[in-house]
Amino acid sequence: MRVLVVGGGGREHAIVDAIFREKDAKIYCAPGNAGISEQAELVNLKSHDVYPILRFVDDNKIDLTIVGPEQPLAAGMVDAFENRGKKIFGPRKLAARLETSKVFAKEFMQRWKIPTAEFAVFSVQQRNELKNYLSKAKYPSVLKADGLAAGKGVSIVQSFSEAEIEIEKFFVKKIFGESGERIVVEEFMSGVEASVFAITDGKDFVVLPAAQDHKRVGDNDTGKNTGGMGSFAPTPFMGERETLRTKVEIIEKVIEGTNAEGFPFRGCLYCGLMLTDEGPKVVEFNARFGDPETQTVLQLIDSSVLDLLYSTAAKKVSSYKLTLNNAAAVCVVAASKGYPDEYETGKTITGLELKLENTKVFHSGSKKMNNELATSGGRVIGVTGIDRGGRIEQAAELAYKRLKQIHFDGIYYRRDIGKNAIEFEKKAGIRE
Repeated sequence: MRVLVVGGGGREHAIVDAIFREKDAKIYCAPGNAGISEQAELVNLKSHDVYPILRFVDDNKIDLTIVGPEQPLAAGMVDAFENRGKKIFGPRKLAARLETSKVFAKEFMQRWKIPTAEFAVFSVQQRNELKNYLSKAKYPSVLKADGLAAGKGVSIVQSFSEAEIEIEKFFVKKIFGESGERIVVEEFMSGVEASVFAITDGKDFVVLPAAQDHKRVGDNDTGKNTGGMGSFAPTPFMGERETLRTKVEIIEKVIEGTNAEGFPFRGCLYCGLMLTDEGPKVVEFNARFGDPETQTVLQLIDSSVLDLLYSTAAKKVSSYKLTLNNAAAVCVVAASKGYPDEYETGKTITGLELKLENTKVFHSGSKKMNNELATSGGRVIGVTGIDRGGRIEQAAELAYKRLKQIHFDGIYYRRDIGKNAIEFEKKAGIRE
């Protein structure tokens, strides 16, 4: 099979790696990155170049295109491909609104009685009404930009004075541009977060093992929101009861609702959940695989990942049998100094040639420069440790051991990825 993966980050590297280890596909990646180039042929096209990529697919007789990031989905890439009879993994533009508009997603959940936080919506023209609302709100409260913001358009405010500062950033300084011209104000939900990927063809679905993402830049979940500083899977916080409720109360309702409203969802429905005392509630939906959760979740699948994605595009998910192993995986992201704010690039990366069994290095922001690998992004690499016995603590130890072999000027990573799960497992007596 000839496969094209669209994107150039750690998530796409993990997808390429999963297909590569099956040894039965010719893989291309547009645009890819330095790490991906070892397993796929890079195509010099930007991920949102819809029609140039479509021409490449025509010219190279690609059997399946897999869309990694959200921007091509928002640009209607899947619509353009399906209108030409091309097999592509991902939702069409109208279905992708579950990610591209927080307002749309919240109102959709309200219509279909999908459990989520109480909310209110305000536009830039309603600044005074928003201030009045927040002056009477309970704190902490959550402010979210309506549109795409690279995982950073969320602020948790502890007081009205903090809320006023954030309103200034959204509506006056316009730090998120058009994406921040509408704000969703949500009640703060307490609990443990979980990321659940449902792979669906618009009718049937397969649920992959639940993961947990670490969004905050600092240890103990402090500092600014990022695109994700690490993840682990499976999460011990997500038991059979929570999984069943997620399937029935969330995933099945999304599939029913999107079909009833005329925009069937096909692809990866990312359910960002809060496991509350009342059960799982939706924090957000994404319309694609998460990053860095993909770098852990795909390590737990023994059956063919390529078959899963192809059967989704072919609307035959019911014919796919998911087989899992007993592993646990932890991914730690190494970022450039200053991330998620301004950061430097072009720093030489050393130690990548070294090997450590049961670890993988997924590239997010790297490039070849003067015959060396150098940094080219905020998140540079994600190192995944895999423990075949299902122990998160051992998987984390492997990831950190491998990370100590790698260096670039200003390298930064959290030191506590998976710590909450390790402590939970020890307390519950799940692992020795």
